[in-house]
Amino acid sequence: MFNGLGQRALTLCCVMLLFTSGRVAADDAVVTSAVHWVSRGEARIHVWEKFAGSPTGKPVLILAHGSATAGKESFDLAVPGRTDYSLMDHFARAGFDVFAPDVHGFGRSTHPEGYVTTDAAAEDLDSVVDAVRRERGVPRVHVVAWSWGTQYAGMFVSAHGDKVDRYVSYAQMHADSPDIVRRRADLERYRSTAWIAVPRDAWKARFRSLTPPEVTEPEAMEAFADAATAIEVRTSTGPHLDMVTRLPMVDPTRIAVPTLMIHGQYDDVADTAGLLPFFGQLPNADKRYVVIPQAGHMMHLQAGRYAFFDAVVDFLRAGGSR
Repeated sequence: MFNGLGQRALTLCCVMLLFTSGRVAADDAVVTSAVHWVSRGEARIHVWEKFAGSPTGKPVLILAHGSATAGKESFDLAVPGRTDYSLMDHFARAGFDVFAPDVHGFGRSTHPEGYVTTDAAAEDLDSVVDAVRRERGVPRVHVVAWSWGTQYAGMFVSAHGDKVDRYVSYAQMHADSPDIVRRRADLERYRSTAWIAVPRDAWKARFRSLTPPEVTEPEAMEAFADAATAIEVRTSTGPHLDMVTRLPMVDPTRIAVPTLMIHGQYDDVADTAGLLPFFGQLPNADKRYVVIPQAGHMMHLQAGRYAFFDAVVDFLRAGGSR
């Protein structure tokens, strides 16, 4: 059980569920899943964990989801008849203790009445990191952030680099990326309502935008749409409002930890023209910029996912812990 969050007087509830999955790690150890709850103020934050064998002594990896779907649905997708789509299973088999929190307003976490902001999401991530560090007895964790997650995780890493070993920012947006430019047309909609309903077929849009159809297997896209529709009954417009009005939200000069920036060849959010200047300002010499072929914004669920996974694991293992 996680407990004792110190100065922030937060409470992390006990493990509510622990079960073994049917998947086997490369070393024949069973991949195990667990549910945790972190309390921050009035919000309860759902945290999904996976590890192979025992979590003892493993490097800890925390995943920061994007603006549409929560942690489990984003990173532990179950595709019928397939066992190769869960990013969390891949990381667990590679020897990491992996946690995927749901920012409040997403998934199983508390849903407020008002807007979910990027700043509040960064505070959620900080609370989860503190809880996991204390429970696992580690001074620092790895953070892998996707899409909008690169904004609130970037804020967190900038403010709390002492808690982070290595940082991966993938599919990071910039103010002039094609997707952000398109979203500006919906600014008044974001300002007028804090929540919207997303039709099932709309969840497939990010697989298709600027990405050739052969990059995505239909069964993965359908499974994602089913999972998202089931859990995200209403979707916050707060992240979108922040992204179209506040970028850049992260100062690269304040990210002092080793950093990997990575995105897909066809991503409509991330591209070299917009992100290389950010990369150039990262102060730590231990940094990499990688473009993955056969991948778009949904890179971890597309054809390039194995190359993406290999690049991330190689970076996280480089140099050992600080």
